[in-house]
Amino acid sequence: MQYVFGFDHEHSQPPMELKDLLGGKGANLAEMTSVLKLPVPHGFTITTDACREYLGSGWPEDLTDEVAEALAVLEVKMGKKLGDALDPLLVSVRSGAKFSMPGMMDTVLNLGLNDRSVEGLAAQTNDLRFAYDSYRRFISMYGRIVLGVPGEDFDALYEAAKELSNASTDAEVPPELLKYLISAFKDIVKRHTGKPFPQKPMAQLKGAIEAVFNSWNGQRAIAYRQRDGIPNDLGTAVNVQSMVFGNRDDRSGTGVGFTRDPATGEKGCYGDFMVNAQGEDVVAGVRNTQPLSALETLFPDVYRELMAIFDRLEAHYRDMCDTEFTIERGKLWMLQTRVGKRTGVAALRMAVDMTEDPKIALTKEEAVLRITADHLDSVLHPQFASKDLKVVARGLGASPGAAVGKVYFNADDAIAAKERGEKVILVRKETSPEDVHGMLSSEGVLTSRGGLVSHAAVVARGWGKPAVVGADAIRIVGRTFIANGMTVVEGDEISIDGSSGDIVLGAVELTSSTPPPEFETILKWADEIRFGKVSVRANADNGPDAANARAFGAEGIGLCRTEHMFLAEDRLPIVRKMILADARDDELEALEELRAVQKDDFKQILEAMDGLPVTVRLLDPPLHEFLPDTLDLSIKEATMGLTPEEAALFSAAKAWKEVNPMLGTRGVRLGVIKPGLYAMQVKALLQAAGELKRKGKNPIVEIMVPLTVAREELLLARSWIQDAIDAQKIKGVEITIGTMIETPRAAICADEIAEGADFFSFGTNDLTQMTFGFSRDDVEGRLMAIYIDLGLLPANPFKTLDPVGVAELVKMGIDRGRRTKPTLKIGICGEHGGDPASIEIFVHAGVDYVSCSPFRIPIARLAAAQAVLRSKK
Repeated sequence: MQYVFGFDHEHSQPPMELKDLLGGKGANLAEMTSVLKLPVPHGFTITTDACREYLGSGWPEDLTDEVAEALAVLEVKMGKKLGDALDPLLVSVRSGAKFSMPGMMDTVLNLGLNDRSVEGLAAQTNDLRFAYDSYRRFISMYGRIVLGVPGEDFDALYEAAKELSNASTDAEVPPELLKYLISAFKDIVKRHTGKPFPQKPMAQLKGAIEAVFNSWNGQRAIAYRQRDGIPNDLGTAVNVQSMVFGNRDDRSGTGVGFTRDPATGEKGCYGDFMVNAQGEDVVAGVRNTQPLSALETLFPDVYRELMAIFDRLEAHYRDMCDTEFTIERGKLWMLQTRVGKRTGVAALRMAVDMTEDPKIALTKEEAVLRITADHLDSVLHPQFASKDLKVVARGLGASPGAAVGKVYFNADDAIAAKERGEKVILVRKETSPEDVHGMLSSEGVLTSRGGLVSHAAVVARGWGKPAVVGADAIRIVGRTFIANGMTVVEGDEISIDGSSGDIVLGAVELTSSTPPPEFETILKWADEIRFGKVSVRANADNGPDAANARAFGAEGIGLCRTEHMFLAEDRLPIVRKMILADARDDELEALEELRAVQKDDFKQILEAMDGLPVTVRLLDPPLHEFLPDTLDLSIKEATMGLTPEEAALFSAAKAWKEVNPMLGTRGVRLGVIKPGLYAMQVKALLQAAGELKRKGKNPIVEIMVPLTVAREELLLARSWIQDAIDAQKIKGVEITIGTMIETPRAAICADEIAEGADFFSFGTNDLTQMTFGFSRDDVEGRLMAIYIDLGLLPANPFKTLDPVGVAELVKMGIDRGRRTKPTLKIGICGEHGGDPASIEIFVHAGVDYVSCSPFRIPIARLAAAQAVLRSKK
């Protein structure tokens, strides 16, 4: 197995298609070098195979020789040797996973410098300050990333040196002070590691490669992968590339550029750059940047060349590209390109615009595949309700949407506050990858430094979190910040607008945003793609929710939970009256009262969904859920005594209390014990449908029996329903009867159960609980997080359908049910119905519809269309 490939290696297929092997960065560097012939510094890629081998069983046997051979080729191309005392070759060592994970893994620059080669670099460049600054940077970066030395130790000393020399920029620190810092930095390394800073270039290189490999399993990388659903077993490639220097002089610089605006999708020049700086200065956000447009004035020839490269990249990749570049003494070098991360607004605009751009010519199907659930989510982000606000400071709007929360100044405090139920705004001078877990827990992010491509901006945009960066009017002092004379203490509330960059003291009222016109265009195309293949319904239990769901594009109700109607304040006493009834007449009286109010509820829902199917699930939860808590009543009985009514409720609660109610008297079992309950619900439903039919409406009714595990149960329940239908003598209303498949036994026996069903609806929430033996209410806290962190489960199965056990049960249930009854309609009504990865499984399994909460309808419409397109391949 070959572990190392030069950027100019001739692969059997385009390198951009080899991200599994070369990682995203390596594949694109090879594409730019060997296919597009762009000015890319020479280098080589160590494959993801090598990383997986290293993480599994240590340094691969042949890797040392392959790296040495690739390095020898690189030295010939560059006419220099790594770490040579007279004219050293210096390299960067960077990560590059298949999927972009900006800032989550490690990078080392200026590798090859040591006490001798730094003098050679100074002689070759005739620039002592540049050479010493490069070595200072290398010791700091290598010490922190490879040797585990706290970065704060280096930073504090460097900031003190800048203050001592009155330097406002890195370029103003004098050579003699840099030389002192080099010696001091090496002392820091020896103090922390017990060993001198490594001087042998090959030892430095191996240490850096290992550090990048190990960073794949770093805390921040794992957190990022969990958030974005990236598999843990991919590994990262490592790219070793000859250094070019943006910090040589004032004819040098470095920057990040996008071929379109990643925040809005607008065509044009967009990005940040810095004169006399290295790339990490831009993306780390430690210094404020200039807009890329200023490059036209400072470096006009470079600007024209860069814009021409942007055009070529976008036409070649048929997408917006994110690039990193360096200018070394007037010469442009391209260091990286990738398909750029973008906000939801930008993604929608680009996808639609690129169908009309002749250089790209996306099809509608390709445009739909470009959009993610996060993109749709982000355009529905809240905004400030008022524009007449006192803005205390303003930064760069880096990720759209508004957020309100209490200020916290480090990631751990932000997490602790979130766990206390607080909404948090994480405020930092600049974020680093170590802040990722705190960013995840925050409503929004505010930094006083950095530009629109800083770490905070890129990560927040990728996650759809509002962010304001580069708010340089803010001065952070300990656990406070000061802005224009106003002091904000940790725990104070602020509001930020990630679109305008505004920062406001206090909690601003938020309002829903208006999606851009491209939102409806993309969803219209998605609906055309999935038409006749899979529909999207809503889970809704009342008229307003049903109307809202229809406005979002729902094509019916997939789950109407009738128990939610019973929990209303005016209904609960009636339900309790029915439970407490000793005499049959008393029970019938209570059921009649419930019928009247349920009829009105059903009527509202059916009217909102006129002409579309409405699946009504008969009462599912155990009756004790409608009764007071036995512990509360027992305490009151012992301390204060109970009223006669409370005593009766206490007695009933004890009678209905079960050790494991999840597996107790619920669903169809409740109907067996109290058959009048289901008869009442069906009567109310049919009366509502009949009234609407007589008004010229077109109600379509689907009656669902919950939790059946055997054919005989469903046939019994179906007989009650049919009796009620016959008694009502309603004409012209389409009525079907089905059941919910939510236990493993029901899925296995689906062929028998189908004999009594017109449709199946898979309740994947309960099916997941019973398949895993997990109690959802208990495991989603501590246990689930530990299982995912340890790799015992790839994801939370209550959010993304388990692709092994639960998915196989769903497929089995569908296959067996349709074997008995080919016309059997199949739906999904658990929370998985709004999860894109789960929808993919359901569409491949052959469901007719998925159902989810009203606000997830747009995402389900998109995901279903994407699943249909992928199922064709």
